[in-house]
Amino acid sequence: MQNVGFRATASECADGWAVTGWVRNEPDGTVLMEVQGVRSEIEGMIGRLCERMAGKIRGTDSTPMACIEGESGFVIARSR
Repeated sequence: MQNVGFRATASECADGWAVTGWVRNEPDGTVLMEVQGVRSEIEGMIGRLCERMAGKIRGTDSTPMACIEGESGFVIARSR
C-alpha cells in the first residue's frame, strides 16, 4: 500500500534530473511509476527517492521498455 505523500515525493525527486515520466496510485494500493532518461539520470532520481522514502518502500520491480516519444517533465498522473 502506498504511503501518503509518495507521489509528491517522487515528483520532487525528479526535479533536477533529466528524466520524464509519471507516478500514479493503482487500484490494488500499489504505486506505478514510469521514468525515462539516460540510465545515470534515472538511477540518480530513483536513488534520491529511495533515500527520502527510506523504510517506506516495501519492494520494487522494474521492467526496461522502449522510450515513449513526446513526453516532457515528470508528473503525478491520475489513478486508474
